[in-house]
Amino acid sequence: MNMRKMILAITAAILALPLAAQVKPSQKDYLDRYNLLVSRLGAAGVGIETHLQKWEKDYPDDIDMLMGKFSYYYSKGRSEKIESMDASRYLGNPPSFTLKDSLGNNVNYFLIPEFDDELFGKATQAIDRAIELSQDRLDFRVIKISALLDYEKDSPDMALASLKSLIDYDGHTHPTWEYPGLVSDKDLFPGVMQDCCFAFYQIGTPASYEAFKELSERMLEYYPDAYQYMTNIGSYYLVYKKDSKSALKMYNKVLKKHPDDYATIKNCVLLARNDKNVKLEKKYLPMLIRVTQDETEKASAQARLSAL
Repeated sequence: MNMRKMILAITAAILALPLAAQVKPSQKDYLDRYNLLVSRLGAAGVGIETHLQKWEKDYPDDIDMLMGKFSYYYSKGRSEKIESMDASRYLGNPPSFTLKDSLGNNVNYFLIPEFDDELFGKATQAIDRAIELSQDRLDFRVIKISALLDYEKDSPDMALASLKSLIDYDGHTHPTWEYPGLVSDKDLFPGVMQDCCFAFYQIGTPASYEAFKELSERMLEYYPDAYQYMTNIGSYYLVYKKDSKSALKMYNKVLKKHPDDYATIKNCVLLARNDKNVKLEKKYLPMLIRVTQDETEKASAQARLSAL
């Protein structure tokens, strides 16, 4: 056999071999490569979408891939702009900076999030699929609701609807929730929902305050002993409605069953002070002195009580 024929024969033999060198990467290989790219380029860096597309082709239901898609499209579609506003806070945040106008008045400037609707939709589709495949992962649901809050800004209708649906789902099916980094026990869901309620409270708009109250009431339907939600409703009346009487009524309901609850006692002291009700303040200051773990606060409350 001459050299040319030998080369052709060897080449044909190689082409006939199984493509062992082209075996698809494992899910871990894809995840490791993704994490490396993100660490170097950020969540929406160049090349990450291509990597995610290859990953999806090989493992269409890989949870890590779906969360990677969510992160990519959410980050890619989100931007921020600077706007001046006649307000001291926006969405619960202080201004990014303050400048003087031509008359010497302060003008506050805020960072306002903006989204590409198409990319946000792709992000939502990815995390919805992840939730569908891992229904007990509470953190996935909270991530989606946080994204909706960011997207909707001061009109959090979709975030509210998602939370109400989640509370009903928990109340009816009683899943064994998973949340990496948190203990999976009976207090997990109420604690996480309280954080979500607080996020609405911090936004500080009429719609968000109403959502804060609505969510607290919904939680009390399923967790009647979760007194932190009664405290929430008291704070709704105190801060938003400026209705001290209704607020105090709710706070006292809490203290009747939980006389050492620090947050509720603290709110009662603030209520009495705001109303300049010395008699009421004298009632709650000793309670605050008894329950606070902060020595500075304890000394301040004692000095205040002595001065009244």
